[in-house]
Amino acid sequence: MLAISGLAIDYRTGRRRWNPAVRGVSLRVEPGEFVSLVGESGSGKTTLVQGALGLLPAAARIRGGSIAYSGVDVTGWNDKRMALVRGNYVGFIPQDPNTSLNPVKRIGVQVIEAVRLNRPKADYREAALESLRTAGLHDAERVFHQYPHELSGGMKQRALIAIALAGRPKIIVADEPTSALDVTVQKRILDHLVGLRAELGIGILLVTHDLGVALDRSDRILVMQRGEIVEEGPVARLSAVPTAEYTKRLLDAAPGRHTGRLAPPTAGDTPSVLTARALTKTYQLRGRQELRALDAADLVLRRGTTHAIVGESGAGKSTLAGILAGFTTADGGSVQVGGREVIGLRRKELREVRRDLQFVFQNPYTSLDPRFTVARLIAEPLHAFRVAGDRKDRVRELLAAVSLDEEFLHRLPFQLSGGQRQRVAIARALALNPEILVLDEAVSALDVSVQAQILRLLVDLQARLGLSYVFVTHDLGVVRLIADDVTVMKDGAVIETGPVERVFHSPGHDYTRQLLDSIPGVR
Repeated sequence: MLAISGLAIDYRTGRRRWNPAVRGVSLRVEPGEFVSLVGESGSGKTTLVQGALGLLPAAARIRGGSIAYSGVDVTGWNDKRMALVRGNYVGFIPQDPNTSLNPVKRIGVQVIEAVRLNRPKADYREAALESLRTAGLHDAERVFHQYPHELSGGMKQRALIAIALAGRPKIIVADEPTSALDVTVQKRILDHLVGLRAELGIGILLVTHDLGVALDRSDRILVMQRGEIVEEGPVARLSAVPTAEYTKRLLDAAPGRHTGRLAPPTAGDTPSVLTARALTKTYQLRGRQELRALDAADLVLRRGTTHAIVGESGAGKSTLAGILAGFTTADGGSVQVGGREVIGLRRKELREVRRDLQFVFQNPYTSLDPRFTVARLIAEPLHAFRVAGDRKDRVRELLAAVSLDEEFLHRLPFQLSGGQRQRVAIARALALNPEILVLDEAVSALDVSVQAQILRLLVDLQARLGLSYVFVTHDLGVVRLIADDVTVMKDGAVIETGPVERVFHSPGHDYTRQLLDSIPGVR
């Protein structure tokens, strides 16, 4: 169905300078086969897919090799000719449904556009509804008339699948189609792609940074690093006896493949440092509707331990974290930090609490001011709280604490990788010597190997500094690695809480079992 042979792609980095991004890659997808292309950010996998689809940006060029669909060489075809291939023969599912769908057009209109381009003689409306149903949207009539913002993340991704299926393609190329989704939604989307392969005989090329996801679904896996394929093989062989060191690192970094903790658990009789009781929060929506974001939620954080909060999007995790940090006001309930009541404090009093409780945000690309150097970013809390002493020495000390060299002091955020940015964010959070860190999905935006590095850093800092963590995540694979206690949330309510060991081995709620079953790389 797809045969890429010796493909080489360069990017222009100067007036006459070209740098290689893809170096002589060969890849094939047979009818009905599920192939995964695995690699971290910067490995070249997305560039390879763009080249295969004729979607390379103007600053890129194909330097060598060939691309063929069903034996037809399409290398060098212009966009008009490639448009006949895209949709009709190959369907493309992009990564982020929030940016890939037009926010001002109804879903049905967007699917009809794809039908009209690829099936000009079809009954457009009926063909669009058929495509929505095939993509797993059973209430297709309702979805047809909705706008993207009215759908959940999983439903948006299914709408993108419907658009990809509109031309009845023979092969689907999916570029990180589940990386922005909760693990349970991710499982449903991948289950559906596998079902389409069986039902329609469609070949699938899945591009992902998560080797655990690839191991669950694929017939064959190709591992890509620095523009080259470093290993290829069937799932069973690659999982059991990987030959490339890079593949071994990716396997080691996949959270779902580990059953133990990165550090021994803390004794259960440790005193509490933060206690939340009966927290409630309701948001007012349009048309007098209300959203109950928190419904009598409780949480106890023990000193020197990690308490994870897990659940899907909309469960209330981030609302709870925001209330604990004082960013969000609660409608009712109590939060005590070190025995001091936080709810109802004035702004000045709350500011003092923040010396002991700091927040690390999800996205390291947006949580750092792009105009500030690393030195200024880390020193920001020291200036804000008028901390006395040599601030330059303190900044160097904090930088060393997160395992970064002094050469980073004068860099700007755009000169850092995602993992380096998150290390800077953690260093900034530690500047005031807090006792508690609230980490809201602090590793979910990172590649799995970088995620593993940050998790090890957090465990090391906790052991050295006696820190206590509230760790918000949707991934129970990560929880098993670092948490002592876990609270499972759904629809704003706490449905289960307790030591990680007990919750993982004897879950008391069907939803918890569903989350556990969705951890990629376990099967």
